[in-house]
Amino acid sequence: MTDSPDPLVADHIRRFLETGGQPRPGISDLLLTTRGRRSGRLRRTALAYVRDAEAYVLTASAAGADRHPAWYLNLLADPAVTLQVGTGTFAAVARVATPAEAERLWPRVVAAMPSYAAYREATERRIPLVLVTPAPLEPAGATASAG
Repeated sequence: MTDSPDPLVADHIRRFLETGGQPRPGISDLLLTTRGRRSGRLRRTALAYVRDAEAYVLTASAAGADRHPAWYLNLLADPAVTLQVGTGTFAAVARVATPAEAERLWPRVVAAMPSYAAYREATERRIPLVLVTPAPLEPAGATASAG
């Protein structure tokens, strides 16, 4: 697994691991692992999230940059991801929020991380929201082929 090459994100990952998933008091953080769309390597980044029922809502803000973050492009290519929330890790599936979902969720995202409002103003691109839900469990024996 390769951690983000961004020194700030790499430090965030280190603090997440050292604190059992609580690097920033009052902010919900998780670790997202995607598969690199070109390299095929597992790539890990730290992100803030809000919950919406069983979904973890992630904001592909790239701090207001005019390009999408690499983790977002990776999960578009392969939506099978891994999340670490606190000390627990589980397989999950990611999808981009629909426009109606994003409109409903955006105020909650900004309430949790007010900097996202400034990021939205700083870029002309639409900042996507991503819904990540635990992967369905396969029944025992589901991988065995019949016949």
